[in-house]
Amino acid sequence: MDIQPLRLPPFRRLWIGSAVTAIGSQLTTVAVPKQVFDLTGSSGYVGLTGAVALVPLLVFGLWGGAIADTVDRRKLLIIGNAGIAVVSALLWLQAWLGIGSVWLVLALLAFNQAFFAINMPTRSAIVARLVPAALLPAATALSSTMNMFGTVFGPMAAGALMPVLGLPTLYLLDTAALLLTLYTVWRLPALPPLSGQVRRAGLRDVLDGFRYMGAQKVLLASFVVDIIAMVAGMPRALFPEMAERTFGDPHGGGLALGWLFAAIPIGSVLIGLTSGWLGHVRRQGRVVVLAICVWGAAIIGFGLAGSLWLAVLFLAIGGAADMVSAVFRQSILQAAATDEMRGRMQGAFTVVVAGGPRIADLAHGWTAAGIGTAAAASGGGVLVVVLIAVAVVLLPAFWRYRAGAVVE
Repeated sequence: MDIQPLRLPPFRRLWIGSAVTAIGSQLTTVAVPKQVFDLTGSSGYVGLTGAVALVPLLVFGLWGGAIADTVDRRKLLIIGNAGIAVVSALLWLQAWLGIGSVWLVLALLAFNQAFFAINMPTRSAIVARLVPAALLPAATALSSTMNMFGTVFGPMAAGALMPVLGLPTLYLLDTAALLLTLYTVWRLPALPPLSGQVRRAGLRDVLDGFRYMGAQKVLLASFVVDIIAMVAGMPRALFPEMAERTFGDPHGGGLALGWLFAAIPIGSVLIGLTSGWLGHVRRQGRVVVLAICVWGAAIIGFGLAGSLWLAVLFLAIGGAADMVSAVFRQSILQAAATDEMRGRMQGAFTVVVAGGPRIADLAHGWTAAGIGTAAAASGGGVLVVVLIAVAVVLLPAFWRYRAGAVVE
């Protein structure tokens, strides 16, 4: 693994802050759907969490990216982290008091995702200001690997700790991690716009970002292929029901739930830890397409798996493929976008990466309620493979894209 970016103190501080929250945020990621399922007993309501999260992700992801292009990104990152910490504390309070309102949980989730949508594109846009262009793939791999490391051990920790400490404690641990992260962000250098003009971001800035994206087919295609992979193929809304009714977890939660949430990141981490080879790949568009096809095939296998460990294996294969796709898509965005547009491109990236799975939560949750979890998951994998083939035919420039080439 190429660790050269960690020799740069500002990037190292940003990376350490991400590392601290990587596990903590995943405790909440597991706790929210589990609490919703416990309150309702329905995967349909778990899927509803995706719809509730989607609106703030769309609005504040795009607007937050525009803001990140017009203000000091360090200050905006502090605001975003502080907001998430406050909401996590409120999630702990409602769970500890035993209020038992699924609508309160969903409302707090919406606020959580609003701050997340501001925070994520800002954090991503900062990277290209902290490291030279030649180290962007390595920096992306380091950041992605640490995030995936958290999504491996966070869910496993949640599955192990939930029966012992109780679900409310997971929210409290996430809050503590976020407060520690605020310190590392505070120590970053000032990151105002390179133009020196700090101003308010409006609707025109958001629309300028869309026009910029639409004019470059490779950038547009990078979003399209990820939407296909995540919306059609991400089955995480099915995990609580499958853990309990397919793989035998007790009603209060157990290790099967943790393993299902951790399996995709396990595959991603394995790729990240051996990511040195990614820097030598030039046909990046082709590799992204092939990786997404592997992802779709793995999800088909997951849906048909009859045992927990076989299901975990297929999800891990999918996670490895998704990591390869993510590193190259992010590298393309970082290298191709100018600094004055980088926040908006990362905002769109956040909407796709985070919003796609929320749409998938809704689609998979309600599909499973009608036809069962196995058919919902495997059918989604088939749809991924079919749609990605159509996308390549309609957007051939992405298939032909090579590293360092002029973006079409």
